[in-house]
Amino acid sequence: MSALCRFSLAALACVCLAAGAASAEPPPDCANHDPSRRAFFGDLHVHTTLSLDAATQGTVLRPRDAYRFAQGSEVGIQPHDSTGKPLRTLRLRRALDFAAITDHAELFGELRTCRTPGLPGHDSPICRVYRRWPRLAFFMMNSRNAEGADATRFSFCGENDEHCLAAAATPWQETIDAAEEAYDRTDACDFTSFVAYEWTGAPMSSNLHRNVIFRNEKVPALPVSSLDATVVSQLWRDLEENCLQGVEGCDVLAIPHNSNLSGGLMFGDEEETGRPFTAEYARLRKRSEPLAELVQHKGDSECRTGLGTNDELCNFELLPYENFAGKFSSVEIEPGPTNFVRNALKDGLLLEARLGTNPYQFGLIGSTDTHLGTAGYVDEKAHPGHGGAGTPAKDGGSRRLPDDVEFNPGGLAVVWAEENRRDSLFDAMRRRETYSTSGPRLSVRFFAGWEYPQDLCDAPNFAARGYAGGVPMGGELTDPPAAAAGPRFAVSALADPGVAGAKAVPLQRIQIVKGWAANGATHEEVYDVAGGRAEGSSVDPLTCEMSGSGPSALCAVWTDPDFDPKERAFYYARVLESPTCRWHTWLCNAAGVRCNDPSTIPEDMAPCFDDRYPSTIQERAVTSPIWYSPAP
Repeated sequence: MSALCRFSLAALACVCLAAGAASAEPPPDCANHDPSRRAFFGDLHVHTTLSLDAATQGTVLRPRDAYRFAQGSEVGIQPHDSTGKPLRTLRLRRALDFAAITDHAELFGELRTCRTPGLPGHDSPICRVYRRWPRLAFFMMNSRNAEGADATRFSFCGENDEHCLAAAATPWQETIDAAEEAYDRTDACDFTSFVAYEWTGAPMSSNLHRNVIFRNEKVPALPVSSLDATVVSQLWRDLEENCLQGVEGCDVLAIPHNSNLSGGLMFGDEEETGRPFTAEYARLRKRSEPLAELVQHKGDSECRTGLGTNDELCNFELLPYENFAGKFSSVEIEPGPTNFVRNALKDGLLLEARLGTNPYQFGLIGSTDTHLGTAGYVDEKAHPGHGGAGTPAKDGGSRRLPDDVEFNPGGLAVVWAEENRRDSLFDAMRRRETYSTSGPRLSVRFFAGWEYPQDLCDAPNFAARGYAGGVPMGGELTDPPAAAAGPRFAVSALADPGVAGAKAVPLQRIQIVKGWAANGATHEEVYDVAGGRAEGSSVDPLTCEMSGSGPSALCAVWTDPDFDPKERAFYYARVLESPTCRWHTWLCNAAGVRCNDPSTIPEDMAPCFDDRYPSTIQERAVTSPIWYSPAP
């Protein structure tokens, strides 16, 4: 039963009025409206002190603060001194275009109860532990999410959980209000905010988390958490009931993340309950989840060498364990193939043949999953840590890495839309015209058609002709003309132009990744289509200085030489920068640590020399796929 069904009628009426109130006037068109669409950069995965795991590691930023940070304001992060003055402040080098605060809906009410004297349950044993030993309380309280379908709330929540559901209305309203205040409704369209939250299901500590993004301010009275909808399919059904059918003007989508930590459950061919997929389930999943988060703070989920692929570039920002429990275990169990997005895209082709619908026909984004409220902070050179499951940020220091070495600064979500408005961005997410970056602001276009000219890269109206002659990333190709040799793909990439204090990094190459199904099996191939291994500059890991040069732009028109019109297939583009230093290399160098001088290596800096994590990386962008299906 959903939270809405168990919420008291009086409180429900009050919250519904506040949550569903429409803006007084429709916003004007943006002054920079572009029918050929622009790339907007954002972060759809941000936690603040309203999340249990953020609060218990010392995060002080609230949703309003996180939106101010996303728009370029300097904010103080923990720790604070005795006067309340922050000892460390951060500011983005470049403001974001959009963001969503996605605090964990689980324990919204319990957390507020423990913080608010006078509420039923404030003096319960678990709340006393929370106030005195917050990190211990995190593990005790968060364990509720690991119980899957057996998850229950604490007894102090009262009959039918009414006390905790009533208390949850306050942080949810704060989330809504912060998004409303941050949204720029003028024709400048400088910033877009989305009302959102995270559903945090984790049966047996295997990650099945979803970020739930609403189109506008017309939202349900309470978010549906994993303590209300204990399995993912029930989340989707509750969102349809409580949003699409329950609130006029409400629209919503869900975005799974960290399949790399899902214990194989995220992208299998059966539900987490063990039930095989049905045609109805496939349709519901495709409708509910048009996107997946590819890269973030807790690792990359594209692919892993040896698990369905020999792609040498699939060893990017990988974690050595298959679920959250593995982080705290002395026995490392490596992830399996159904933890990774590329395998899901391939398996989706077989599921479509069997069920009539591809449940894994999703586009791609990146985000940070910061637990400091620092939306979009992806700076490798000055990574502050993101808290949450890693080292609490307040424990970092000049002689200690601020995060666990296996984690990373996270990525960004990029959306091609006509303007920086909720409707325009949300529509783009629905049609999957999105891509992921591991942090840099690369600008990538990707189109597929049957008759693009070979000189399309030289055309001043590249994008307009791309749309006119085919489909963009996230689209589906129709049947080929009789004379077509195969689909043609037009892909272009512009390097991140850099910013003061962070110079531009050259591009190295563009690849197109193809997956297809034939004779009941899946296959893949990776093609270099622009640039090459020798393109770009090199980096000295001892100084992080780059040398050499490389292109700031790459473009290609490529035809699949092995196309078979009878086989289902997908294609996506991957754009690689030249190598640069990984975040821990920057910080280890800045701390004066040298591997050839043991006196420079304090115990806390030993991770500087963990050979499982390379000193350099190749930042990248990965586009949403384009699919081809033969006529029935």
